[in-house]
Amino acid sequence: MMGGVKLLAVCLCLATATVVMVQAEDPYFHHVWNVTYGTASPLGIPQQVILINGKFPGPNINSTSNNNIIINVFNNLDEPFLLTWNGIQHRKNSWQDGTAGTMCPIPPGKNFTYHFQPKDQIGSYFYYPTTAMHRAAGAFGGLRVNSRLLIPVPYADPEDDYTVLINDWYTKSHTQLKKFLDSGRTIGRPDGILINGKAGKGDGSDQPLFTLKQGKTYRVRICNVGLKASLNFRIQNHKMKLVEMEGSHVLQNDYDSLDVHVGQCFGVILTANQEPKDYYMVASTRFLKNALTTTGLLRYEGGKGPASSQLPAAPVGWAWSLNQFRSFRWNLTASAARPNPQGSYHYGKINITRTIKFVNTQAKIDGKLRYALSGVSHTDPDTPLKLAEYFGVADKVFKYNIISDNPTPDQIKNIKIEPNVLNITHRTFIEVVFENHERSVQSWHLDGYSFFAVAVEPGTWTPEKRKNYNLLDAVSRHTVQVYPKCWAAILLSFDNCGMWNIRSENSERRYLGQQLYASVLSPEKSLRDEYNMPESSLQCGLVKDKPKINPYAGA
Repeated sequence: MMGGVKLLAVCLCLATATVVMVQAEDPYFHHVWNVTYGTASPLGIPQQVILINGKFPGPNINSTSNNNIIINVFNNLDEPFLLTWNGIQHRKNSWQDGTAGTMCPIPPGKNFTYHFQPKDQIGSYFYYPTTAMHRAAGAFGGLRVNSRLLIPVPYADPEDDYTVLINDWYTKSHTQLKKFLDSGRTIGRPDGILINGKAGKGDGSDQPLFTLKQGKTYRVRICNVGLKASLNFRIQNHKMKLVEMEGSHVLQNDYDSLDVHVGQCFGVILTANQEPKDYYMVASTRFLKNALTTTGLLRYEGGKGPASSQLPAAPVGWAWSLNQFRSFRWNLTASAARPNPQGSYHYGKINITRTIKFVNTQAKIDGKLRYALSGVSHTDPDTPLKLAEYFGVADKVFKYNIISDNPTPDQIKNIKIEPNVLNITHRTFIEVVFENHERSVQSWHLDGYSFFAVAVEPGTWTPEKRKNYNLLDAVSRHTVQVYPKCWAAILLSFDNCGMWNIRSENSERRYLGQQLYASVLSPEKSLRDEYNMPESSLQCGLVKDKPKINPYAGA
């Protein structure tokens, strides 16, 4: 599907992966993952978690751009299971995206092999489960994509590369949280915060998460893998130089702290230039009445002295966070390959062919809480949307375009529950506006793409607001936050065929309907635009016993 002629193969077996070097083809990295239940005590209370190869969090994926990543996932849970690779674009290949709209879940006791390539997406990402409320139990981990040797990056090689996964955490099980949502209740506020699966005691007894050498620099990748809380991350006595964000190099400004909203990843350079001793990394909730905080220990090699109990203070209010967002700029002079260029680097000069406005709302339907986008609360049918479309039975599963591009107040208010699928014309350049009329911070993600986050502003969006857009160096990324009573605008070319999930990264909201899918079809049914369904793909619902077809021909 993704390779050429294999002229020479050399296998090198490692502890976690088998590397196959193939002449005339990009390298293959093979992983076998066993997904099981286990017991851990992240907040001091034993509870059921989901392990990958016995690990919580799961193993880090360390890849290089254009590598073929092959992961054979064995589901040893008692429920169907899927993983998504947050931010990986899967060019022409939504078959590997790991959402309920694109794939059948892996049944209990069965396995499925993912095969995907990070195409020139140098940066920091993570994976997590999309089925049920499994994300609340773990099965998440870091995914880094390194630059190939021939493509330099705009900073010196660091001494080491560390992944920091920060997240809110609940002591109730994922099954209990799911029952809350199914019964019409909210899951409430989290019980604590974790850094790499642990909550720091902060009393001097914690083991260091990372060790630093005096004078050296380190690449630190910070990802918010939680359920709903925006988090602020900071390090005692150290500044962080931001160099990358969700696959894009950015202008290198120094920050005392960073607001990391759900689903987002930042790559920073940390210089070990302080007195050799211990220091705390600090993660705390933002925009909650009573903040939750945790720590993780950094230790200087050969250092003497405990970390100070005086933790750096977190910022206050969302206006501070909005100003920080405005300081992020794409690095237009970086020599590294950028993400797929969305039609042109001069995105601000491309004519917009369609404007779609999404308005998030919540309501009670039959006494149960539901969340919606533009008046529709999405529900996943038994037949994945992509499979229904591919096998020609879409009309039996869903309808296209049941929401308006510019919904009226009545359409937004009268919420209905059904599959929500937009039909998007291939290679059109589209403006998407997320409008948040609520009092909570939202975080939105689009699979299969990077987009230009050109504005986040208070108030209600109108066409006149375009004069406030950053049309020169907005960061190309895959998530954007929307503050209370604010809107956000993104621009992108829908040039990647497939069925792609647009979702709230707040797991509670996504589970209760605040998501939809964008169907981008190849007009010529050509392999130049999209791969055929892999032979190994699982089939379920209306297409369970249908023979596989190959409708796409060679370019």
